[in-house]
Amino acid sequence: MNKFTAIVLAAGSGKRMENETPKQYMNVGGKPLMVHCLETFQASKVTNIVLVVAPGDVEKCQREIIDRYHISKCIAIVEGGDERYDSVYAGLKAVNDGYVLIHDCARAFVTIDIIHRSMSAVALYESCVVGMPTKDTIKITDDHRKVLNTPARDRVWVVQTPQCFEYNLIRSAYDKIMASGDRSITDDAMVVEAVTDHEVHMIEGSYMNIKVTTPEDIAFGEAILRSKNNG
Repeated sequence: MNKFTAIVLAAGSGKRMENETPKQYMNVGGKPLMVHCLETFQASKVTNIVLVVAPGDVEKCQREIIDRYHISKCIAIVEGGDERYDSVYAGLKAVNDGYVLIHDCARAFVTIDIIHRSMSAVALYESCVVGMPTKDTIKITDDHRKVLNTPARDRVWVVQTPQCFEYNLIRSAYDKIMASGDRSITDDAMVVEAVTDHEVHMIEGSYMNIKVTTPEDIAFGEAILRSKNNG
């Protein structure tokens, strides 16, 4: 039986939220933001959860999040780093094999359907990323904002999480990129694209799988929760 581990990233400072409380701990719909995605992974078919938190937050998260909300699939809470890639790398070190679903806890409204389709796709392709086709026309510019080209809209995707990989593939790719000192990476698929010749496949997520970044996103998130509860 294949093992699927969700690496949930909750180590960010949430500077754009304009709030003293890091966004992963902010109350949304009666619970800390991170709890919504943790409960969804808990209810899904994933085998384990590894939670990556800010330095110094391990005991707090164990007590106030994992124990309080009965996230029994959480096998480890580890400290992240200054950047997202540091946190992903810390999470990968807590896993040994199988498949990993790397997920930003700020995308708190991920659904079980997205998770299960991700699991099926990564077992088939070994490397896949959730996203949605862009609704908008995209322009590529130079450094002076002069338009260079306009890619076909049906070929442009907005990337979400989870981003899913066979463990040895993503771990070896991260080992190489961290050793190289390249710090330009902004998502996990870029690591695979940069240092391997493995294909990355896009799978459809949802326009509701939003990333909570600004105060306006909190209101949108609460509306998503109300819709889910009323549905």
